[in-house]
Amino acid sequence: MDVLHGLPGSPPAESGAAVTIGFFDGVHLGHRQVLERTVERARERSLRSVAVTFDRHPREILTPDRVPRLLTTLERKISLIEQTGLEELVVLPFTRELSERSAEWFVQDVLVGGLGTRHAVVGPNFTFGHKALGTVEVLRERGSVEGFTVEVPGLLELDGRPVSSSSIRAAIAEGDLAWPRRALGRRYAVEGRVGRGAGRGAELGYPTANLETEPRLLLPRQGVYAGVASDDADRHVAAIDVGTNPQFGVEPLHVEAFLLDFDGDLRGHQLVVEFWERLRDETTFGSVEELKAAIGDDVERTRSIVRPAERTV
Repeated sequence: MDVLHGLPGSPPAESGAAVTIGFFDGVHLGHRQVLERTVERARERSLRSVAVTFDRHPREILTPDRVPRLLTTLERKISLIEQTGLEELVVLPFTRELSERSAEWFVQDVLVGGLGTRHAVVGPNFTFGHKALGTVEVLRERGSVEGFTVEVPGLLELDGRPVSSSSIRAAIAEGDLAWPRRALGRRYAVEGRVGRGAGRGAELGYPTANLETEPRLLLPRQGVYAGVASDDADRHVAAIDVGTNPQFGVEPLHVEAFLLDFDGDLRGHQLVVEFWERLRDETTFGSVEELKAAIGDDVERTRSIVRPAERTV
């Protein structure tokens, strides 16, 4: 998949494009439905398949006091979109200037002039342009003038529940991993660079990889989880703490993972941490010995939860 940061000056002369537009946070199953439909229509009509997304959540510009936490970093979102078979991804910088551009400008300069759109696939709640004045109906009207068709797949539901980024965020914030797994089509994961910690895990006999995550990324509800940590080379069963280390004084909320049966230094590595099951709340114990015993129990429960499932993957 080709990734373009910014709008191309003009579309390739040899073909038009089937295009979809969205922020696609999480790249959940509803997003995948729209992205895969775009790929399908492109193949049927011998067009390029193209998605347009943005480098930040539009609310960072529009309502900076109400910006939701992100389900994916831009880098991970690009990787997940690539898995749909899309040929080209255009990442536009969402700036104040862009937010003030009209719906007509977006159609003429982005969809037609920049991408050569012949077919657009968008969700039923899609809006665009200044003050969200561009609706699906406006897009259809402009498409009839500019020479492209518009398709609107229905909102995806699972057991009667709409699949949306907001519903996934709400579940994760409560420590519910079941709905995100269904709606995403995979386990929820966060990624980051392994940094230097305080070394308390090693002192307790459970050295942890301390993850430096994107500040805007959504972390699950504070607590201890069973899961898996992966780098480029390997997957490791992991007991994961999302917390503030209250036993030793409160620290900023962060993720640290104890990789079972692993002996090595991961500092500087990129690590992806998957959350499989919530084990307990993070709490303060009466002594360090009680804390060590609780961690030992967390490790054994993690092993019993993840190991059998990993063998069947």
